[in-house]
Amino acid sequence: MTRISYTVVLATSLFAVAYGMPSGGASADVGPFMATGFKVGEVTSHTAIIWTRLTRNARRNSEDRPMVKILYAKNARNKSRRHEVVGLEYPDGTDAGDLPGAAPGMPGQARVAYRPSGSVSWQQTAWKKVDPERDFTRQFTIDDLKPNTHYQLRVESRDATGDVLGQSLDGKFITAPKPDDPARIVFTVSTGQAYTDRDLPAGYKIYPLMLKLDPNFFVHTGDIVYYDRLAKSPALARYHWQRTYSLPTNVDFHRQVASYFMKDDHDTFMNDCWPSMRTKYMYQLTFKEGQAIFRYEVPMGASTYRTRRWGKDLQIWMVEGRDFRSPNNAPDGPGKTIWGARQIEWFKRTVKASDATFRILISPTPMVGPDRANKHDNYANKNFTYEGDVLRKFIASQRNMVVICGDRHWQYLSVHPTTKVREYSCGPASDQHAGGWKDSDFRPEYHRYLHVIGGFLAATVAREHGIPTLTFRWYNTRGKVEHEDRLQAGN
Repeated sequence: MTRISYTVVLATSLFAVAYGMPSGGASADVGPFMATGFKVGEVTSHTAIIWTRLTRNARRNSEDRPMVKILYAKNARNKSRRHEVVGLEYPDGTDAGDLPGAAPGMPGQARVAYRPSGSVSWQQTAWKKVDPERDFTRQFTIDDLKPNTHYQLRVESRDATGDVLGQSLDGKFITAPKPDDPARIVFTVSTGQAYTDRDLPAGYKIYPLMLKLDPNFFVHTGDIVYYDRLAKSPALARYHWQRTYSLPTNVDFHRQVASYFMKDDHDTFMNDCWPSMRTKYMYQLTFKEGQAIFRYEVPMGASTYRTRRWGKDLQIWMVEGRDFRSPNNAPDGPGKTIWGARQIEWFKRTVKASDATFRILISPTPMVGPDRANKHDNYANKNFTYEGDVLRKFIASQRNMVVICGDRHWQYLSVHPTTKVREYSCGPASDQHAGGWKDSDFRPEYHRYLHVIGGFLAATVAREHGIPTLTFRWYNTRGKVEHEDRLQAGN
C-alpha cells in the first residue's frame, strides 16, 4: 500500500469531505458511477475486503420499465415439464440492463483509500480495473490494519483510460479486537430479503434500524436475493444483485458496517437445491454459475465457510450449506450430508481449538427447528437426522456454544429437547416476507420464544460485573425489542 499525505489528498481531490464534502462522497458529471455502492466484508483484526462495482448511471433504473417475460413449455402433460422454461422475451431492443431497478455496469478503474479515524495521513490501494466478466466488480484486500480501530474509507472511480474521475463514496468500519481483548461487541443478523417484499420505497426498514445500534458487524445468513422465478440466465442473476444493492437503504448501510455474507438455496440456484440437481426450470442458469456469481457479488475470501474471532469473548463460525450436500431425496444415513466431510472436520477441529468465551455457529438453515413436516432441506428435517444428530451432539458437548440460523420466515428461540442446543432464528427482513408458521403453533418442548414477523436479531457480548455475558434481542420492523435472552458464561 502507498501512504499519502493530507496535502496530496487535497491535490488529488481525495477525501475532500474534510473540507465540507457531503458524507456520501463526491458526485460526478460523467461516469463511472457507483449506483450499487460498496461493501466492506470479511473483517479481521488486521484485514478487510472492500467490494466495489462501477455503473453506467448514477441511479438505478426506474421501476416503471417493462419486465422480461419468462416463456414456459405449453400443454405439458408430463408433470415434470410443467415448469420447463423454453425462452426469455425482452421488450424490443432491450436486455437485462434495461429492466426495472437494474444498474448496468461500466468499464473503468477503482481504488480505495483508508485511514484510522482521527489520523491525518491516508493509505491507498493502486488503481485496478473492474472486471466486465464479473459484473464490473473489483475486490480490494487491505491487510495492514490495527485491531479494534475505526477506519474511514473512500472508494474512488475513474474511466478506463484513467483520464476522467468518476463518482466517489465515503464509508467506515471497525476492525475486530485482538483475541485477548474483552471488548464489547454488537452484531446483527438477517435473512429472507425478497425484493418483492421490501417494505419501504427506498428498500427495507431494518437497515436504518440496525444502524442505530452502531453494530461492529452484520451477518446475512443467505436468501439475500431470490433467483427462482426470474433469474433464468447469468445476466438475470446479476440483475437480482443490482436491483437489491442499488436500493438506498442497502447502499447506505453497507458503506458504514462491515458484513459477512452467506449463501443459501435462493442465491445459489433455486429452492432447496443441491449440486447434482437437474432441472429445466432455471433455463440458462446452472448451479455452478450460481456459485461463481455469489463469490463476486459480495466481498468474499478464499472460502465460503470460515471462522472469525472478535476479541476474547466471541468467535463465530459461518458454514456452507449448498456446495457439498447430498440430494435431499437420498436415503438418510452415514453417507448423506449437508456440510460434507471436510467442512465437518474443519468445524470440529477449529471449535475445539478455540478459547473464546462464547462460540456461535451461524448456519444458513436450522439445526434445531422445529420445522414443517413437508420440508426436507435442513438438519431440523427428518431426512437429515443422522448427520444432524452428530452435529447437535458435538455442539452440545461444547461450553457456551449456541446456534444462530437463517432461512425460516419467523423469529424463534428453540431448545432441542434431547441435546439442549439453543437456536436463535433471526427471522425475515420484512413483515411481508414472514409466514410458514403460526404464532398459535407454540411447541413448549422446543420454543422459548416464537413470533411470525419480520425484523432482525441483535447480539451483544459484554462483561457485566466482570462476567462475560451474551444477550440476544429480536427486533421488529419498527425497532421495538420483541424478546430478549441473556446467557452468562458457564451457565
